[in-house]
Amino acid sequence: MEESLGTFKIREASPSELLWVHERIPEFPGKASLEFYTERLKDRLHLALVAEKDGELLGFKVGYQDNVPDTFYSWMGGVRPEFREHGTADALAAYQENWAREKGFKAVFFKTRNRFPAMISFGLSRGFKIIKIIPKGGVEDYRVVMRKEF
Repeated sequence: MEESLGTFKIREASPSELLWVHERIPEFPGKASLEFYTERLKDRLHLALVAEKDGELLGFKVGYQDNVPDTFYSWMGGVRPEFREHGTADALAAYQENWAREKGFKAVFFKTRNRFPAMISFGLSRGFKIIKIIPKGGVEDYRVVMRKEF
């Protein structure tokens, strides 16, 4: 499935494409691997997306069915810094949410960290509500769980 959105398009992605973009998101600490993606997505209903313009990968979003069958977990995503503020993240999220709704999911949720206020604001702007704060490490590392009902 492919959807054209202005000057870039959203399409399904391979694990190697996810990893390529992941490695170019400065907020993600440490080194990821192909297994990081393939193992997490193995044997699960999932959707892996990239935003692409003229053959260049701008961003990605990947999620899967949670242990609660009617809930979709938006697990990982990001947009390369040089392509932010152009609607890429919003387009990826809209595609993912529409797909999840069409597949019968009743809600989508994601986790971020207190240190990423732009991600918290992004969730709120898309209709997500903060449903839980999970203390972990210092206050900056507290997990913020956000959920949107369909």
